[in-house]
Amino acid sequence: MTWLAETAMLSQGWRRFLLLVLAGAVAGLSVPPLFILPALFLAMPIWVWALDGAERGRGWRRLFGPAFAIGFAFGWGYFLVAFHWLGAAFFVDGGWVLWAMPFAIAALAALIALFWGLASALAHLSWSHGWVRILTLAAWLALAEFARGHLFTGFPFDLLGYALTGSDEMMQLASVIGVYGLTFLAPLLAMTPALVWPGDDRSWSHRLAPLFLALFVIAAQLGYGWNRLTGISATERTDVTLRLVQPLVYEHADFGNVDPVALVDRLIMLSDMRMDPTDQGLADITQLVWPESSLPFFLETYPEALARIARMLPEQASLLAGVPRRPLALAETGSTQPPFNSVVAIDTEGEIIASYDKAHLVPFGEYLPFADFFSQLGITQFVPGADGWSAGDVRRRLMSLPGAPAPLVLVCYEIIFSGDLGETEGAQYLLNVTNDAWFDRSIGPAQHAHHARLRAVEEGMSLVRAANTGLTFATDPLGRITAQLVPGQMAALDVRPHQKLDGTAFSRLRHWPFLIAVIAGILCGFVAARGRPRRQRGQL
Repeated sequence: MTWLAETAMLSQGWRRFLLLVLAGAVAGLSVPPLFILPALFLAMPIWVWALDGAERGRGWRRLFGPAFAIGFAFGWGYFLVAFHWLGAAFFVDGGWVLWAMPFAIAALAALIALFWGLASALAHLSWSHGWVRILTLAAWLALAEFARGHLFTGFPFDLLGYALTGSDEMMQLASVIGVYGLTFLAPLLAMTPALVWPGDDRSWSHRLAPLFLALFVIAAQLGYGWNRLTGISATERTDVTLRLVQPLVYEHADFGNVDPVALVDRLIMLSDMRMDPTDQGLADITQLVWPESSLPFFLETYPEALARIARMLPEQASLLAGVPRRPLALAETGSTQPPFNSVVAIDTEGEIIASYDKAHLVPFGEYLPFADFFSQLGITQFVPGADGWSAGDVRRRLMSLPGAPAPLVLVCYEIIFSGDLGETEGAQYLLNVTNDAWFDRSIGPAQHAHHARLRAVEEGMSLVRAANTGLTFATDPLGRITAQLVPGQMAALDVRPHQKLDGTAFSRLRHWPFLIAVIAGILCGFVAARGRPRRQRGQL
C-alpha cells in the first residue's frame, strides 16, 4: 500500500489520469447488486493520495486544474462501471444504433463525473494534512452527489451510499439518515486507509486506529440493523389484497406492431390464472396491477378493452394499469402536447376513476435533452413517441381508490428519488410499476429494484412492485422481501402490503441532518486550511 500511495502522489499527466480512472472503476464494483465493499476501501484512498501530490494552480486553474482532473477521472471510471448496463437498451430494435453504445455510455459517465471533478477541486482549495482532508473531500463529494440527484431533473442512480446497503441489516440505517447520509458516510469510511499509508514513524497501533474505527462503525451499523429488524414487528393489512401480473410484454418497443386484442387476451388470462389448487383467482382480489407499458396503445383506439376489463373484475375490485394517455388538444395553438406515461385505475363499470401521469421523465429515455441537436444525428429517445413524452404533476402521486388504502404511485425510476416521492403523509404503501425489459440480462433491473427497496426503509412503508419482466415483489416497511416472482417468468403474485410504521427519523427530518453534517465537514476544512503554514515566496 505504501508503494500505491507514493505512486498516486508522484504520478502526473496521463499516467495519473489513467490511474484514477482505474481506481474509479474498482470503486464502481461496490454498486448494487455487486456490493463489493472492500473495493471502495482499496480505491478511495488513491483519490486522497493523488490530491496530496497535486500541484496548486493559479487563477482559473485553482478550480479547473489538476485537482478537478483527478476527481473527474475517478468519477469517470466509477460511472463507466456503474452505468455500463444502460448499454443493454441499444440492443432493442435489432441493435441498429449499437455503434453508438460505447460513445453514449462514455459520454454519460463523463457528464456525471463533472460533479465529482468539481467536488475534488473545491476540496483541494482547503486541503490540509491528517484526518481533516478526508472529512473535507467526503463532505464535498456527498454534496456533489446531492446536487447530481436534484439538478437538471436529477439522476441519483448509484449514489455512493448504496455501497453500505448490501444486506437487510445494513439497509436499516437509511431509516435515520437516508441514502444521502450514507453517501457522506461511505467515502468517509473508505478513505481511512489514506490515514494509515504511506508509512511514517508512527507506531502501527496509532496508524491503524482510523481503519479499525471505520470497521467498528460498519459493525455498529450492522448491530443497529439487527436490533431494528428484531425489534419491530410488521403486520399485514387485511383490507387490501393485490395481484401483481408480470406479463412479459415486449410490444412496448414498437407501438405500431401491437395487437390490442391478443394482448388483452393474454393479460386477462394471466390475471385470472390459478397458481395452486387453493388459488381463487381474482375472487379475493381488491386491486389488480398491470405494470408500466402493459397496454402499449391508447385506450381510445380499442374501446372494447375497457369493457373486457370490467367484465373480468370481481365486484368492488379495480385494475391499476400502466398505459400511455393522450392529453387534450391545446386549443390555443391547434396542436397537441406529447402523451403522458400514466397509471390509470379502472373499475367494474369500465370507467377510469383515477389516474397518475409520470412526473420524473428519464432523460434520453422519455425525453431528449437538446432535442434539435440530437435529432439531426438521428438520435431519439428510447421509449417510442416521436414527440417525446409530457411530464405530469408530482403532487398527484397519491391515488385515492374507493374502499381501499391509498397507494403512493411511482412509475419506473421515480422510486429512486430519495426524499422526493410526493405526498407520503396520506399514503399507506408505495406502489412502483415499471418496465425494465430494456435492460434484461444485465444488472440494471436488480440495481433498480434495490434502489426501490431502500425507499421502503426510508419511508417506513411497504413497497409493492409490479415489473413487466421482473423483478416483481413486495416488501415490508423494513425493506425485507416478503414475496417475489422469478425474473422472466410469466406469472402473477398475490400480496398484502403491511401496515405503515408511525414514521422514521428520515421521514420526519428528511435531508436536514445530512446537509448540516456536510456543511460542518466543509467548514472544518476551511478552518484547518487557515491554520496551514503559508508558503514563502520562492518556495516550491
